[in-house]
Amino acid sequence: MPFLEAIRLAFTQLRVQKLKSFFTLLGVTIGVMFLIAVVSVVNGMSRYVEEDFAGKFLGVNTFNVRKFPDIQTGDVTEATWREWQRRPPVTISDAEAVREVLPNGIRWAIQDLRWVTPQSAFRNGGPQVLASAVTAEYFAIKNLNVDRGRVFTEQEDLLGAPVVVVGQEVADFYFPGLDPIGRELKLEGLPFRVIGVLEKQGTVFGLSLDRQLIGPFHSPMQRVTHARVALYGVVVQAPNQTALTDAEERVREVMRKRRHLRPAEPDNFTFETSESALADWANLKKFLVIGGLVLPAIGLVVGAIVIMNIMLVAVADRTREIGIRKSLGARRRDILAQFLVEATTLSVIGAIFGIGLGVGLSALVAAASPLPASVAVWSIVVSVVLGAGVGILAGIYPASRAARLDPVIALRAD
Repeated sequence: MPFLEAIRLAFTQLRVQKLKSFFTLLGVTIGVMFLIAVVSVVNGMSRYVEEDFAGKFLGVNTFNVRKFPDIQTGDVTEATWREWQRRPPVTISDAEAVREVLPNGIRWAIQDLRWVTPQSAFRNGGPQVLASAVTAEYFAIKNLNVDRGRVFTEQEDLLGAPVVVVGQEVADFYFPGLDPIGRELKLEGLPFRVIGVLEKQGTVFGLSLDRQLIGPFHSPMQRVTHARVALYGVVVQAPNQTALTDAEERVREVMRKRRHLRPAEPDNFTFETSESALADWANLKKFLVIGGLVLPAIGLVVGAIVIMNIMLVAVADRTREIGIRKSLGARRRDILAQFLVEATTLSVIGAIFGIGLGVGLSALVAAASPLPASVAVWSIVVSVVLGAGVGILAGIYPASRAARLDPVIALRAD
């Protein structure tokens, strides 16, 4: 039997036996729908964590030299936490030693930060703001651009100019309805002149990146963040992964020398990269993807059982039709192909409906909840393949049973 003719017959049965066809499609549709939806949520969360969260906090091709990791996605034991607290702080002299060993083409910046409550002539206090004292290359490393005004220069940093670049929320709250450029903002009683407003950054896990302000490290901002005691960290960025690995080895060597660590002793400082910060997330993601495939697979198994049972009923109902076709010259493989293609067609149609519902459910989750969702193309391909596979596997036994029917006995059936 031609393949297209078998598909046509399958659609004919779909129209004639609407109720049976509905139940045939239902199991596959539900399984595929939840497969698409679950994988979409996991994929969206993955992109959110890896691109938005790690990208905005840590940067691209970047590592941070810190006393201990700032981002901890797994369980930290009490013993580990105590060991971190005993470590010596990263100091300004450490940062300068790091700069000395970096080759050309590698960016470097000091970073220190502290939550503060600013004041302006228009607002006497308000929500806390994350104040950062950084050197000039920090803006390029973090890919921070201004919406208005400008960022401070290396010369202004070296001269200790009391200037500051603020986030959108800071500008809107402390200078309501006004242009903040050139106006004064006080931090810990120290005056700073606003020279720029950052482009809108959005939020990451509920933390607004627009509620921040950045000032030159060698300015009075250093007093605001208490950077003379210890630094939040040193940020290093390379143009590619190979250069980043080389820079990391250079920095590790100089830091170990400064800490007088013997070869057998572990580092008492941390190199934090996107990969290290998200190592636990990568493991969790594997389990989520497996769960996203296994749980809907249960629905597909149920769908396969339903398809098989309904196809067996169809074989029983169409016994006389099979006998007539065999008496007219249809071969065993023609009967086998007819019922196999019919089962596969029905399951693929169910998978297509499931894909549509799954995409819609993903969009609904993204719109109605804080969970991000992004449909993965591979999940759609897998859904179609699984739908066809379920139909083939579920249809093999009914199709073979139909193909083995004796035409004489089949013609006697009512």
